[in-house]
Amino acid sequence: MRALTILLLCLTTSSLALISIAHAESGLASYYGYGKAAKGGELTCAHRTRPFGSVLKVSYGGHSIQCRVNDRGPFIRGRIVDLSVPAARALGMMSAGVVRVSVE
Repeated sequence: MRALTILLLCLTTSSLALISIAHAESGLASYYGYGKAAKGGELTCAHRTRPFGSVLKVSYGGHSIQCRVNDRGPFIRGRIVDLSVPAARALGMMSAGVVRVSVE
């Protein structure tokens, strides 16, 4: 019985690791100042496939933020996420406009 418990624990742990790796992506990010505006400086973003309300960790240049998906997009080839102005400011990408990020 103990061996079965250990086996199930190992399978569950390795499955969770694969799930988190499968959802990590990197690519270009931009920011927008239109559409569904962030209320009160809220850190929000647009993503093509992640569920509304899910929280993404977006990293760029040594900075990481957590932002909530509240819109669909971006609709420009090569971009994986559009950030609200408060999120882009917190990430430190305002002057660059478009940057390479990792999203988890």
